[in-house]
Amino acid sequence: MPQAWSDKDERQYEHIKKSARDRGKSEERAEEIAARTVNKTRRESGRTPNKSTQGTGNPSSPLEDRTLKELKNLASERDIEGRSKMNKSQLVKALRKQY
Repeated sequence: MPQAWSDKDERQYEHIKKSARDRGKSEERAEEIAARTVNKTRRESGRTPNKSTQGTGNPSSPLEDRTLKELKNLASERDIEGRSKMNKSQLVKALRKQY
């Protein structure tokens, strides 16, 4: 089990793994199901980063070179109103306007 998992995550993993084994899954498949389930729970609760929830891009690169998700994350950090409905060019303009 990964070191980043809490005691609760480990208990959940063991419970799901046992349940899958009881349903006739192989040991390997039961471990995969349990790990995926625990990681999904961690991701949904914000305890592990993924591509869409982390990063604002290289700070030395121009805003135009960053991805839409990076721009939205940056706009979120700066509390720009209406960012979820903006396209890339609108986000760049709003970010430049703010500073």
